[in-house]
Amino acid sequence: MIKKIILFLFPFLLFAKIAKAVCPVCTVAVCAGVGLSRWLGIDDLITGIWIGGLTVSVIIWTLDWFGRKQINFIGKIIITTLVYYLFILGSLHFTDILWHPLNKFWGVDKILFGTIIGTFIFLFSVWFHNFLKRKNNDKSYFPYQKVAIPILFLIIISLIFYYLIS
Repeated sequence: MIKKIILFLFPFLLFAKIAKAVCPVCTVAVCAGVGLSRWLGIDDLITGIWIGGLTVSVIIWTLDWFGRKQINFIGKIIITTLVYYLFILGSLHFTDILWHPLNKFWGVDKILFGTIIGTFIFLFSVWFHNFLKRKNNDKSYFPYQKVAIPILFLIIISLIFYYLIS
C-alpha cells in the first residue's frame, strides 16, 4: 500500500514549486521555540505562547500562498484561521495535553491561555513591524527586522510570564 502511495505521489513531486512564504525564517524559529520548550520541560503557559505565535505565522503564510495562487473563497481568512486552530487545539485535546485540572493559570488551561496571548502578541508584532516600515519609507530599519520583531516580542512576553508563574 505504501509503495502505491509513493508511486502515485512521485510525479507530483517532480513538478512541485518552492514555497515563498511570508516569513519562513520566522515560522521555523517559532516552531523551534515550541519544540525546544517542550523538550526542556518549560511550563505549558510559555509553550502555549509559542504555539500561538506559530499558528499565526502559518496562517499568514497560508493566506499569502492563497493570494499568490489567486485562490479566493468567501470567508477565506476566518475559515483558514478556524481550521488551523481547530487542528492544533483539537490534536492537543485528543492527546490529553489540554484540560488537565492541575494545569491552569487564572482558571484557564495554561496552553490555551498561552496560545491566546501568543496569538495577540504575534499579531501586534506584525502590525508593529509594518508600522515601523511605513515610518521609514517602506524600508526596514535593519536586516531581518521582519523576523526579529516577532521573535523578540515572543521572547519578552515569555520572560514576563515566566517570572509571573515562578
